[in-house]
Amino acid sequence: MDFRLIAVDMDGTLLDSDGRVSPRNRAALKAAEAAGIETVIATGRRHCYAMRVLRELDLNPASAVVSSNGTVIRTIGTKLLHRTEMATASALWLCDHLAEFRNTLVLTFDTVSPDGEDSRGALVVEHLDELHANIGRWMRSNEPYILRVERLEDALTSTAPIQAMLCGPVERMARAEARLLEHPQVAAVGVEAQPQTEITLHRTIYPDRDLSIVDILPAGCSKASALQQLADLRGISTSEILAIGDNWNDLPMLRIAGSSVLMDNAPEDLKQLALQHGWAIAASNDDDGVALTIEAVLDNMLTYFGS
Repeated sequence: MDFRLIAVDMDGTLLDSDGRVSPRNRAALKAAEAAGIETVIATGRRHCYAMRVLRELDLNPASAVVSSNGTVIRTIGTKLLHRTEMATASALWLCDHLAEFRNTLVLTFDTVSPDGEDSRGALVVEHLDELHANIGRWMRSNEPYILRVERLEDALTSTAPIQAMLCGPVERMARAEARLLEHPQVAAVGVEAQPQTEITLHRTIYPDRDLSIVDILPAGCSKASALQQLADLRGISTSEILAIGDNWNDLPMLRIAGSSVLMDNAPEDLKQLALQHGWAIAASNDDDGVALTIEAVLDNMLTYFGS
C-alpha cells in the first residue's frame, strides 16, 4: 500500500521518556516528507504546547498538526484549518457536575496567535495544589498560560473552551469518568454520538505513574474525526493513512487508518486489543519505534504491518 499521510502521536510515541525526539525519529520524519508523504502530528497537547517540540524539527510549514485530541487542526505554520468548540452550556454543566473533582479540572481555550504562541488564559483552573502534585512538570512548563480564577464559570462568560481535562490517580479518574458516563449527553470515545450527545470522553493512562488523564471534548471529536476532516481537505482516503500511537486516546485514529501501529510501551490491555485488530507492535518510544516504522514504509517492507 502507498501511504500519502502518516499520523504520529507525540507523547509516548514520537517523544522518548525524556520528552525528546531522537535524531533517528527526526530523520525518519524528514525522509517521509522527502518521499512526498505528509507527516501529521496528532496529539492530545494543545497546539502551542506541541509546537515547543515541533519547531525544532524543521517540518514542512504546510503540514498539519492535530491538537487537543482532534478539536483543532492547524498547520505547522499556524494556519487554522478546523476548530470545534464546546457549547458553553455543556462547559457550565461540567463545572457543576464535577464538584468533587474540580480541584483537578482544567479548561482549555484556543488563544493561538499568528506566531503560534498562546496567551495567559489558554488554561484556566480554580485550584493549583492537586494539579502540581499530579502533573507537576506539565504545570511548570505551562505556567505562562495558566490563569487561576475563583470560579471556573467566570471564564465562560465570553469565550467557549475547546476542551476540559481532569487528571489524577487511575482509580479516582475512573470514578470521575463513570460519573460522567451516567448521563446520556456524555459518550465514551469510540461510541457513536447520539442526538443528545454533547460531550465525548478520552482516556490516557500511565500505569507506572498511577496517572490517568480524562480529556472532555465536544461530541464526536477525536483524532479520528480530525484525520477524516484532513483527508477530505487533502483529497485522499483514510485507507491511505498510516497511524502510529501508544495510548487509549489514539484508539480512534488507529481504527480509522488504513494501517496502524501501536508502540511496545502501550498499556498491555491496549496491546491485546491491537493484536485482535491485526495491528503491528513497533519498538518502544525509547527504541525509535516511529523511525523503524517509517523506514519500513519507505523501504516498502509492507510485511512489517501484517498486510
